[in-house]
Amino acid sequence: MTALKISLETKVFATGMHNAWRFSAFNALSFQIVLGSPMILYAKTLDANATVLGIIAGMMPLMVIFQIPAAQYINRIGYKRFVLAGWGTRTLFTCGMVLVPMATGWLSQASQLVLLLSLLFGFNLVRGISSCAWLPWITHLIPENIRGRYVSGDAAMANLGSFLTIIIAAFCLGKTPHPWQFAAIFGFSAAMGMLSLMFLNRVPDVPISEEIRSSNQPVPWLEILQHTAFQKLLRLVMVWSLAYGGFTTFTVAFLKTETGLPEAQILFVTSITFLGGLSSLWLLGHRLDHVGSKPIISLSLLLWLVILTGWLALAGGLLTAHLPLIIALQFFMGLFATLVGMANSRLAMATIPPMGRNHFFVLYSVFASVSLGLAPIIWGLVLDLIGDWQAHYLGINWNHYTIFFALVMLVFILALICARKIHEPKAASLEALVSNIMIESPQRLWLRFWPRE
Repeated sequence: MTALKISLETKVFATGMHNAWRFSAFNALSFQIVLGSPMILYAKTLDANATVLGIIAGMMPLMVIFQIPAAQYINRIGYKRFVLAGWGTRTLFTCGMVLVPMATGWLSQASQLVLLLSLLFGFNLVRGISSCAWLPWITHLIPENIRGRYVSGDAAMANLGSFLTIIIAAFCLGKTPHPWQFAAIFGFSAAMGMLSLMFLNRVPDVPISEEIRSSNQPVPWLEILQHTAFQKLLRLVMVWSLAYGGFTTFTVAFLKTETGLPEAQILFVTSITFLGGLSSLWLLGHRLDHVGSKPIISLSLLLWLVILTGWLALAGGLLTAHLPLIIALQFFMGLFATLVGMANSRLAMATIPPMGRNHFFVLYSVFASVSLGLAPIIWGLVLDLIGDWQAHYLGINWNHYTIFFALVMLVFILALICARKIHEPKAASLEALVSNIMIESPQRLWLRFWPRE
């Protein structure tokens, strides 16, 4: 019986989840242009200020709030049809974005920016509604004992696709990009979105009984929110989202305005973030099911404080913006952001009970995403409010970016406190995780070549 169960789990993983991984890779090749650094750089060419950049970065997670009214339709329509319809429709909005840079000759920059924001709103609205079926669908498909393996593989594919996207965009845009070059990468995004649908369609659906389809029982939202373990998880993801939300956006803006790097070089540098995320599979991916989520989140947040210290030193003039330093910061940002994301996803799958799973996941996604969406808007307003103010204190040049990095550091400390309060019975200790990395990991090979006295 056990052997049959393992065989069935392996079959489901091989036939279904490999297609889910392929979907993640091609999906990243698409959305990373529309929602990532290329879109931020294009908005900057239209003279978008920090608040507008914050709106662009925050729009996608904010639209997830529409999962709440949409969740009641999942059981009636089915997981697969629900997601496919949403991902197919949002690709049409990407096709519309191709036309915006081509309208440079007869539309003003302000009009182009308004049109771009309108298309991004439609894209993110459809994506926000349809995504409410994704996590319940995947949780139904993946057995509990290999969920860590799935989320680590999914993160690796997403980071690989994102890395390739930014490299392609960097080569396409060059040093001084023209509107047609932005139109070309938006067209590439639309094409990759269409290809991703092919693999999404190959992921097996989950049958929903007629009794569940026709059920009109009201959703006990208040009872769900009173679930103790779920409350702790929500607090953690909300504070993490507030700390991390918009951080990539404003580091790109910092590199553009404060270091004078050209667009192509900024894109090459930011692509390193995804190499860092990809390396998470080698570092900890295979350990996720064994050590648990809590120690990985705690370790990652501690090392994020070191990363933020580096950015603060750059903004404050304590360090010079040398390319190797910026590349190192970008790499470790990608690594530890991916580890937190993987661990949070697995923790949600482990914490959320089977009863009412769809609605638990909706609230999880909404709370996390709304925090992620509000964060860049809040940080953008803070940056614009501080403006050109500067002061020199304790050897640091305090300006809007220095204050931004310092405030984000405080929120990361709060996230670390929330992480330590998470209840995960089967999780290893932080000390055991560090010992596992330092002694039992492939890194021990380096010790063989380390000079000894």
